[in-house]
Amino acid sequence: MGAVAALSLGSSRTPAALTHPDPRPGIDSSGVLTSDQLAAFPEEITAIYDMVREIPHIADGIGCGCACPVLPNYRSLLTCYHAGGMAMGCPICQSEARLMYRRHKEGQSLAQIRRAIDARYG
Repeated sequence: MGAVAALSLGSSRTPAALTHPDPRPGIDSSGVLTSDQLAAFPEEITAIYDMVREIPHIADGIGCGCACPVLPNYRSLLTCYHAGGMAMGCPICQSEARLMYRRHKEGQSLAQIRRAIDARYG
């Protein structure tokens, strides 16, 4: 039975871990779209971009569980929030960023955040 069929039947298998890159030294949020660039989008979307902009060093160490990894220039969850990324309309990118941000604010390490992301999206 294919993976799609297994998932649609409610398979109880444990999700595989995503591939998480090492964060780049000195990474910043300069590539993340700004509030001005997102003016046509709802405030909730802009708020998620603000979260990613606040902790680019964490977002750069998180893999994305949606289709972003097939896009050219994809590297990490951080790049989902760059121009050409899918985060504007992708509920997975958005949900991962909210989970990452919340866990970071709780004081969790990158390794702990990755485990939480893997458990939900891996």
